[in-house]
Amino acid sequence: MTTVSPPSATGTGTTTSSSSTAATTTASTAAAAQLNFNSFLTLMIAQMKNQDPTSPTDPSQYLTQISQMSAVQQGVLTNTKLDSMLTQSSLTQAEGAIGKSVTSADGSTTGTVTSVKLASDGSVTATLVGGKTLTLDNTVTVAAAGTSA
Repeated sequence: MTTVSPPSATGTGTTTSSSSTAATTTASTAAAAQLNFNSFLTLMIAQMKNQDPTSPTDPSQYLTQISQMSAVQQGVLTNTKLDSMLTQSSLTQAEGAIGKSVTSADGSTTGTVTSVKLASDGSVTATLVGGKTLTLDNTVTVAAAGTSA
């Protein structure tokens, strides 16, 4: 979970970013994709070694399998990068809510945001003055502090 605090007296905010977590996740997923690709190559070599010599497999089939596996690997890496970008975008949007007045959809919870937390599932929870919390989603109204929401 990532926590963002309001700016200090010097005007700079304290941000505990999830970029190192995202980088670790990206590396782990890339390693898993590489492992799957290496496993695929190992299986393909075993298939080639054990094929019937009187009716060998068409070489174009191997090339097709390799290109398909490469496409799957690139898809996994792309999805991982997109997840990382979405996390960073959510963090930036959450940081923008600090110091602003928020109101829940039913009007039962209102207050000024003092900090926000970004959970691993992408949900953002705001902590309000007084300690109340509110999940920031598309039903929450956000306004500049001191104005009615």
